[in-house]
Amino acid sequence: MEDSTPILTIDGPSGSGKGTISRIVAQQLGWHYLDSGALYRAVAVAAGWADVDLADPSALVRCTFDTDIRFVDEPGHELKILVNGADATLELRTETAGAAASAIAAIPEVRSALVERQRRFAREPGLVTDGRDMGTVIFPNARYKVFLTASAKERAERRYKQLIDKGVSVTIDGLLREILARDARDSQRTVAPLRPAPDAAHVDTTGLSIQEVVEQVLSVVRS
Repeated sequence: MEDSTPILTIDGPSGSGKGTISRIVAQQLGWHYLDSGALYRAVAVAAGWADVDLADPSALVRCTFDTDIRFVDEPGHELKILVNGADATLELRTETAGAAASAIAAIPEVRSALVERQRRFAREPGLVTDGRDMGTVIFPNARYKVFLTASAKERAERRYKQLIDKGVSVTIDGLLREILARDARDSQRTVAPLRPAPDAAHVDTTGLSIQEVVEQVLSVVRS
């Protein structure tokens, strides 16, 4: 399926804008969209990650198979994520869920269990998917690949604005520390570390508007 279906992978660190950009690009291309990070967040939350022994990941692995995760993407509306039929969008967007996803993503058994599940999202007319190892592990033969980056300071400021707009009390300094810590975890883990695919186009989103980034990403597909 991967070889015949057009796939655009958009990887990058937390806060680089890959989720926002991927969804807009998918809508403009008329392709399907996969938020891979939401899968990890959903599994972590469904498993009650805070009470799970990370040294014994069997419960988390079971959740990768038992948890029903669906995306409801309607133009003009926020992407809705259903976990076992319930709307879990707000819960999955919290920093707690993000930290949980980062922690379980370092577990080889969990990543392995989610590989095929993610690949099943590839279907005509095409797929846009964002994450940290989409172009290197999940879809290594994808036709189009992009790696988004941005300065840690700007990523913290973007996240701060998102959370403040949602009424969540946070500080930029606290978010900056969390982003730097997550960057270190994601890039230093032994399994599928965060790194650009050798054939990925690099786009630095620092100082760019959303539309400017969208145009650069679309140019990769159009070229």
